[in-house]
Amino acid sequence: MKLGIFTVLFSEKPFEEMLDYVKESGLDAVEIGTGCYPGNAHCHVDELLEDTSKRKAFKKAIDERGLMISALSCHGNPISPDQKFAKESHETFTKTVQLAELLEVPVVNTFSGIPGADESSKHPSWPTLPWPPEYRDLADWQWENKIIPYWKEMSTFVEKHGVKVGIELHGGFSVHTPYTMLKLREAVGESIGANLDPSHMWWQGIDPVAAIKILGKENAIHHFHAKDTQIDQDNVNMYGLTDVQPFTNLSSRAWQFRTVGFGHGLKDWADILGALRLVGYDYVVSIEHEDALLSIEEGFQKAVQNLEQVLPREDLGDIWWND
Repeated sequence: MKLGIFTVLFSEKPFEEMLDYVKESGLDAVEIGTGCYPGNAHCHVDELLEDTSKRKAFKKAIDERGLMISALSCHGNPISPDQKFAKESHETFTKTVQLAELLEVPVVNTFSGIPGADESSKHPSWPTLPWPPEYRDLADWQWENKIIPYWKEMSTFVEKHGVKVGIELHGGFSVHTPYTMLKLREAVGESIGANLDPSHMWWQGIDPVAAIKILGKENAIHHFHAKDTQIDQDNVNMYGLTDVQPFTNLSSRAWQFRTVGFGHGLKDWADILGALRLVGYDYVVSIEHEDALLSIEEGFQKAVQNLEQVLPREDLGDIWWND
């Protein structure tokens, strides 16, 4: 496996300065934002699509440092009832897919999106319960009328461009669990898979190792984020796991994102990486740092240090003692 970083963390650094820092930190790959929620600090899609020389210079800067692009990421909401943001998200996604093909990047990461409650909605609606029955009917309507039709069309589109989609399983969006991921994949095709982030499994009460085995059995893991979660049971007792307090409420939130090893121990992370190897995932583990208790630099460096202790880098080879 290779170790990478979601470079939105270093949006304040100029592109080549960011690449130098990543290389000096011992990493192998960069995951680069192209717009919507991650922003596009290091990758202006329109510019790179239109100008071959700029695209070649962009690729050369990465290649000459011995790095690779694990994914281009444009997390947005292309099925939002907010038509302006839906249009922005869709156009950014399709352009990112085209750029990924030209740069020979195999994966584009994004969210599934979440629709409104009906055609007249102004805001997204995330049903999470089967009762009252209106919620169940709402979920069925969203899947049948918005989620599946959109991603069926996009599945055909990305296949034409030789790219896979890594949908991040994230609360608040239609695809947020292994089940909803496989439901979408079954309906629209195998070009759609998961960008699996254990942090979003933990706060939903899902064992990340089990999620890896479920999705890995279907070859449905296209990319992987390394981020941790710390759960405060006392605060869970008050607010529940669907806590809607802002992330700045550090002392009262039910859970917080943490850097790798600060929410769960290295044995847990060794189990996660072992499970990835077990299901045949031999690609990039991309650090995503959103730890409000550690600075950008310290959180990133500690994540690197912790992952280096448990990341399997070498090919396994033959099991020599089995002869």
